[in-house]
Amino acid sequence: MKRQLIRGFTLIELMIVIAIIGILASIALFAYQDYVVRAQVSEGLTLVGGPQLALAEWQSSHPSFPNSGNPGNNTSLGLPAPSSISGNYVSSVTVIDGGKIELTYGNKANTAIAGSAKLCTLSPITSSPGAIRWSAACGFDARYLPQAWR
Repeated sequence: MKRQLIRGFTLIELMIVIAIIGILASIALFAYQDYVVRAQVSEGLTLVGGPQLALAEWQSSHPSFPNSGNPGNNTSLGLPAPSSISGNYVSSVTVIDGGKIELTYGNKANTAIAGSAKLCTLSPITSSPGAIRWSAACGFDARYLPQAWR
């Protein structure tokens, strides 16, 4: 009677496969973390739509944006209190002097963007009457901002 040789994977082959899977998983986890933070930043940039519209309306009837000489806070623009404009990852949206909008990430936001030291300030840029562009200056890494805001 002839014996059949049963062939399978050796222990070393299995360990190599597991090591490769581990390396790929660690790369994917890093990319996913980056994606999560970018999604949280996008929530804040969505919440500033109301203040941006209020500032555009202000500018259409005034020669300049609100500053320290004019009322420039949320209430004078008809907006809710800064802490009322919030979301899952944003703790407040505040209009400050010169028509700038300060965005504070907090609540459940990732530590890469959360905290008062990592404010995101959106500044209006007027190139022609009635046209407003916005630039962002944030206290966190610019790679978390959407491409249009970099």
